Amino acid sequence: MLARIFSGTTIGLDGVLIEIEVDIANKGFPSFNLVGLPNKAIEESKDRVRTAISNVGFEMPDSRLTVNLAPADIPKEGSSFDLPIALGILVAAGMIERKSIDSCFFIGELSLEGTIRGVSGILPLALLAREKNIKTIFVPTSNALEASAVEGIIVIPIYNLEELVLHLNGQKIIKPTEPLSLDRIKSFSTSEINFESIAGQETAKRALEIAAAGFHNIHLKGVPGAGKTLLSRAFPSLMPELEREEILEVSKIYSIVGLLQGKGFVTSRPFRSPHHTTSRIGLIGGGTHPAPGEISLAHRGVLFLDEFAEFPRSTLESLRQPLEDGQICISRAAGSITFPCRFLLIAASNPCPCGYLGHPVRKCSCSFHTISLYRKRLSGPILDRIDIHVDVPPVKEEKLTSFEKAESSEVIRDRVCKARKKQIKRFGKASTNAEMNSHQVRTICKMSASAEGLLKTAITRLSLSARSYFKIIKIAQTISDLEETEKIEGKHIAEALQYRPKEE
Repeated sequence: MLARIFSGTTIGLDGVLIEIEVDIANKGFPSFNLVGLPNKAIEESKDRVRTAISNVGFEMPDSRLTVNLAPADIPKEGSSFDLPIALGILVAAGMIERKSIDSCFFIGELSLEGTIRGVSGILPLALLAREKNIKTIFVPTSNALEASAVEGIIVIPIYNLEELVLHLNGQKIIKPTEPLSLDRIKSFSTSEINFESIAGQETAKRALEIAAAGFHNIHLKGVPGAGKTLLSRAFPSLMPELEREEILEVSKIYSIVGLLQGKGFVTSRPFRSPHHTTSRIGLIGGGTHPAPGEISLAHRGVLFLDEFAEFPRSTLESLRQPLEDGQICISRAAGSITFPCRFLLIAASNPCPCGYLGHPVRKCSCSFHTISLYRKRLSGPILDRIDIHVDVPPVKEEKLTSFEKAESSEVIRDRVCKARKKQIKRFGKASTNAEMNSHQVRTICKMSASAEGLLKTAITRLSLSARSYFKIIKIAQTISDLEETEKIEGKHIAEALQYRPKEE
């Protein structure tokens, strides 16, 4: 007897349909053969499946069993094939009606007692099922919320193998999960720190507002204790809500790495803050079986690199292409996988190893040679890919001891959201000024005569590179959006020029 069950696996961020064929031979010694390029975790499923079937009260066929995972040339890994393999055996043995599994998709890991454990990658697999016109998807109860956001399919949550068999045989029907509307679960990025509780640092706050409005990368440099980390951790409170398409993009990444179980979706913009000892693979992704790194987990959100200059130079240099392209292509012998990584980089660093270079009171103890070596840790190309550079001085005494509250994050966020709406209207989609290419800059950004004159002078006197030239226009466009002006004015260009690195 032969049974076919539909399931799936993920390669990168995309789902791939896997057809599980189960054959129970009438002749031959009892055995359990699993073919189709399974990895060790799938090979071990034979024992989990055999024990689970017995523990829920069914008999394991005492015959020659052959299970094929097709297509056979795609490597499979993980424990998510346990349920479809067990189901295929029960269908082939005649314990479940064949017509009940037509146009159905099954995924889940089996425990020895027959309960269904949650697995990663449910969201891309649910999207795959819809793409293949599969009407019903059976998922573990803990993954049901995640799958229910995909429109056009019926999601059946299953707790154990026994209730699934009763459902398929029509004896005890399981109620489908209610469809989830992503528009109702969207939320702003949250932060425990509000800008109104941060004393002083008006220049840095203004720069962070511009960064949030245009999705510009920013570098905060200053002495220890000036508030660089505090400002950066308060930054999510300025970010606008994720759009529906962005929620699906980000949630697919988190689903692949198994960070969505029990949560449903990523509804606010990610904020990732890896330690400076993080490896290159941990930061950009990769490995034997390529997985997303921190830059992909920060997609459409913030990647905060504290102690920027303490990261290994080779690790920082690997950020060059992702910062420009918004995606990372990881190539291995078996093929290439592309992960999205359109993130906003916030980098915080000290001006020297001791941290007090330029301090108005404390004296720097570093030698010129030591400072020179320290600065060389950050290459010119990396700094050139950061739009906004801000010096963060020590907070003045009168600001630090004052009880007067600063402007709140909510007020700043309102301005940021208005600027973002102008950009969505301009580009016709959820895009930002920082994502504009050179052609778009030339055709979209309108400048006044004073702005053009100032920019031409800056090109000559500051020896601006082509990248710097376009970045200044992008920043000026964001400032113009915040002030709700029709054209980029000279004052907008002047402010944008102030955010260039001081060393150049």
